Amino acid sequence: MTVMSQNPVIFFDGVCNLCNASVQFAIEHDKKNIFKFAALQGNHAKSILPSLGIDLNKIESIVLVENNKLYTRSSAALRIAKHLNGFWPLLYGLIIIPKFIRDWFYDIIAKNRYKWWGKQESCWVPTPELKQKFYN
Repeated sequence: MTVMSQNPVIFFDGVCNLCNASVQFAIEHDKKNIFKFAALQGNHAKSILPSLGIDLNKIESIVLVENNKLYTRSSAALRIAKHLNGFWPLLYGLIIIPKFIRDWFYDIIAKNRYKWWGKQESCWVPTPELKQKFYN
């Protein structure tokens, strides 16, 4: 089953300040223009992710869907870095660290993201120039 376009899609927490800053960082460093984005609170996430086994009420992770494969937590973050310009793809070398260790660090940040970086009342709205990169 084809889930979406050929572009990798990054699903993110649209009310999380850290997550929004991470998306803006990815956009800035995605010079090949390969990523699309969708908030976990949006319609696209609600129509796609449950069919892939993601419980939207419990997810505390960035989600990457690439080539119809699902990646979460540290695996998603490292695969995203792999596609960015500059030296960021070098971070993908951290994939050799066992997943349970990488995810342990990821989970500490994820569980504290609102406390450390804050939370918005509503999802971040992209500028008109960036709208084509986002699903509803």
